[in-house]
Amino acid sequence: MVTATVLPFPEPPARRRRRGLLISVVSGVLLLAGFLAFLFLSPALALKTVTVQGNSLLATEEVHRALQPLMGKPLTTIADGDVEALLADRPEVAGVDVVALPPSEIVVTLAERVPVAVLQSGDAFLLIDDEGREIGTAANRAEARLPLIEGGTEAVNSAVFSTVTSVLSVLPEGVLTQLDHASASSVDSVQLQLLNGQQVFWGSAESNVAKARALEALLQMPPRDPPVQVFDVSTPTAPVTR
Repeated sequence: MVTATVLPFPEPPARRRRRGLLISVVSGVLLLAGFLAFLFLSPALALKTVTVQGNSLLATEEVHRALQPLMGKPLTTIADGDVEALLADRPEVAGVDVVALPPSEIVVTLAERVPVAVLQSGDAFLLIDDEGREIGTAANRAEARLPLIEGGTEAVNSAVFSTVTSVLSVLPEGVLTQLDHASASSVDSVQLQLLNGQQVFWGSAESNVAKARALEALLQMPPRDPPVQVFDVSTPTAPVTR
């Protein structure tokens, strides 16, 4: 009796390659899915520490309180926009940069608006930027170390307000802190008064940068006898003292 033998036919090479490729793709997808799950779900990457820098007006403790909703979230899910949204109601903040430091820390760098003057509201002194936005308060007039714009909080509605603040915004800090107050009866007649009583006639808001340089240089001159009463920088290429 003859027994029949079934001989297996070898699998075509093309089919073996397709099967191997399919197995590789599926394995890669599973590995990627596992990696993504680790990034977005792993408690090892949960936010535990927020380091704040770049702030002087906004207290670090207030930033921490505002960002409390982010605590425990994976670092990979936290973006600049998330931090900006939580600080959107803080007038001091102009911009935010967020850097993740795995496994559980973010560094939040704040770009704050710059105060250029003070407005008085009753017994309070409000710090304002060049757009008239209130960005802080000072406990008293001396603490502010910025010029007072006359007219109280209604000064922001004045036709000359933006002219005055555009002048103050270009002054170096060393000059700004020497000013007592700033005023203007028109857009062409900005005047500043120093803490020591000396006057500065600025004129219009044209050539502000050149005028700021001229004033800074004049203030660095040795004292005269009799003292200078007025610094006139309305023509910055030919400043005058009298």
